[in-house]
Amino acid sequence: MNDMTTYQIADIFQCTCCGFCCHGETTVSLDRHDQERMIKALGLTPEATRQQYWRVTGSVVQMQTRDGHCIFYDTNIGCTVHEGRPWRCRQWPLHPSMLADENNYRTITESCPGFKKGHSYEEFCRILRALLERGDGDKTGG
Repeated sequence: MNDMTTYQIADIFQCTCCGFCCHGETTVSLDRHDQERMIKALGLTPEATRQQYWRVTGSVVQMQTRDGHCIFYDTNIGCTVHEGRPWRCRQWPLHPSMLADENNYRTITESCPGFKKGHSYEEFCRILRALLERGDGDKTGG
């Protein structure tokens, strides 16, 4: 795999839908595009979506959390708004911070079962850089 165009996300990652990244009391902020995509995927009005699913503080819009996880996470099926999920969720866990710090890489890969085993850190970085340079940055994660 010397040619960067031959790299596929599956070379380094395949989401197992375990939901680990959806758990916690923190949540994801939504930009305007995220909000529009989510409203469309849910088939609700902006106001209904805001009231039922978002936490709005001033100009900051975030997804709500429920019972220690994202409001859209269901233990049986995973993300219930997968087509409308925010760009940060689309990107995660293949975050560019992994390229800057091997400790970030180790922390993230140890907590997520979707990472392919057997790549050195250097090889992983080469593949992820190629994917990001090719414009697959919003398609890299679960």
